[in-house]
Amino acid sequence: MTTTTATTTTVLDASDVTMRFGGLTAVRSVDLTVNTGEIVGLIGPNGAGKTTFFNCLTGLYVPTSGTVKYKGTVLPPKPHLVTQAGIARTFQNIRLFANMTVLENVLVGRHTRTKEGLWSALLRGPGFKKAEKASEERALELLEFIGLEHKRDHLARNLPYGEQRKLEIARALASEPGLLLLDEPTAGMNPQETRATEELVFAIRDKGISVLVIEHDMRFIFNLCDRVAVLVQGEKLVEGTSEVVQADERVIAAYLGEPFEGDPGEAEAAEIAAAEAGATDSTTSTTKGEAQ
Repeated sequence: MTTTTATTTTVLDASDVTMRFGGLTAVRSVDLTVNTGEIVGLIGPNGAGKTTFFNCLTGLYVPTSGTVKYKGTVLPPKPHLVTQAGIARTFQNIRLFANMTVLENVLVGRHTRTKEGLWSALLRGPGFKKAEKASEERALELLEFIGLEHKRDHLARNLPYGEQRKLEIARALASEPGLLLLDEPTAGMNPQETRATEELVFAIRDKGISVLVIEHDMRFIFNLCDRVAVLVQGEKLVEGTSEVVQADERVIAAYLGEPFEGDPGEAEAAEIAAAEAGATDSTTSTTKGEAQ
């Protein structure tokens, strides 16, 4: 997809984002932008701070310092308000409503785009019924887009793993985002499912939605992304095209576990990873059931 300079705008602008947990710094002064029509990758070894950085972008964490802007406006530090602004995400661990149907899961994702209030819903007046019909039509369009329209009445828990991943993406798309954040969308997938996910992400981009993706599958990332940024111990090591990143000796060293100048060492990396995990667990317990 070719985008001219005149029409390119910055969708996401994260500037000098830092996140500390007590005395540990999990993300340190990271800058990252995503423009219209772009797919940007975020990679790095385990414990590099990738998911922590995602959580800072989506309001799950309030950064210790730095700013996160969406289309020029600083984002409020609340997940549902970030979603309302135009950023949707999926999670490393699938967060579907297991005992709801496929269609109902997508309808949950529509809640930030419906205007009907409590009394309208209780009384089920004409306005509510019209909004409900429009939401269902849009949800069915999304299920057709991801290839799950024939399973609309199946319980989410009964879907194969790869289809659960697709459903989570459809639910995120239901909020009509301008930017979609994918946290390890191919984790646990076989090569065929991974290829299908790659094609789905390209199709999402072709609908005008920018994408920022964390992934451990290097082939997937380098085939998919216009730009790739590498985090190591919470700092951005390098950013550029797939060719530039693959050729950088520091990136190779980081993935092979070889030391490089300024490397704080395995002990600090392990502490940061533990701090990230603890903070994520406590956040999850307070936000469980929230549709992103």
